[in-house]
Amino acid sequence: MGGKEYNIAIVGVTGAVGKVFLSILEERKFPVKNLFPLASHRSAGKKIIFKGEELEVNELSKNSFTGVDIALFSAGASTSREFAKYAVDSGAVVIDNSSAFRMEEDVPLIVPEINKDEIFKNNGIIANPNCSTIIMVVAIKPIYDLSPIKRIIVSTYQSVSGAGARAIAELENQTREIICEGKKDVKCEVFPVQIAFNVFPHIDIFLDNGYTKEEMKMVDETRKIFNDNKIMVSATTVRVPVFTSHSESVWVETRDKIELDAVRKALAGGEGLILKDDFKNAVYPTTLDSSGQDSIFVGRVREDISTKNGITMWVVGDQLRKGAALNAIQIAEELIGGVR
Repeated sequence: MGGKEYNIAIVGVTGAVGKVFLSILEERKFPVKNLFPLASHRSAGKKIIFKGEELEVNELSKNSFTGVDIALFSAGASTSREFAKYAVDSGAVVIDNSSAFRMEEDVPLIVPEINKDEIFKNNGIIANPNCSTIIMVVAIKPIYDLSPIKRIIVSTYQSVSGAGARAIAELENQTREIICEGKKDVKCEVFPVQIAFNVFPHIDIFLDNGYTKEEMKMVDETRKIFNDNKIMVSATTVRVPVFTSHSESVWVETRDKIELDAVRKALAGGEGLILKDDFKNAVYPTTLDSSGQDSIFVGRVREDISTKNGITMWVVGDQLRKGAALNAIQIAEELIGGVR
């Protein structure tokens, strides 16, 4: 892709991730020549603001990508499967935030801090991993560099914005109805059970092995990103009544014994990481720390007392930013030559 400015399409521009795409493109001064805001027919005609200019959202169609250099997709897997091919046929590179292409053999699954060298091995489509996977793998990369990781056990505590704008509204509405109106039975349309004042271990659909699809994403995607099928991963994904940022309790077992000081030093210098770890003074990451931030925060780092080579830590990240939009834009920056 020659030239210094690029035509960018955002598919799903009115959704939770689409809005963050807009703000991050501005913040990072991505060289956008023309922006093509695209969405379903329900959102067509709405206005968005980009660099102070009001733009009209157009309905997504197979003819939407003429002249587009990079198409950022965040409108769900079915939309990506239907329309990504038209973007590629028009000459665009698709960076897809859905699960549609992540495990396809000829589609690179990219977290730039780990495997940016794979970006150019694409046939027009690059996949953005699942948000909970991105947050975890950025945090464990410095440990993996010290010693191969044999096993990961992770429990996630995922905010509602990971399920989109309607999920945010559902938490707001249920909370208001319970507190202000005294309701005991609230409407559940996005989630299977009440999310306000509740926690439940159910994200995405259940599979025959008893794990959810979200949990198996973390298993399969982690192996692909690290190009290491020997890593054993077990995940439990949990929804919590928090608006933004996912938290994860991550346990890793390394092949070799690593001293805790070496782990902390590696995490403190890890790309895209902020170590916030002083338990004696109650210093550790929270969702409020990471919301709106680009970095992944790590704390509660300690040796596991139940096994020889175990490390346990608490990891928090804004899943709309690094877990979705920022990671995709970092991929785009690598595509055009590392623009900052």
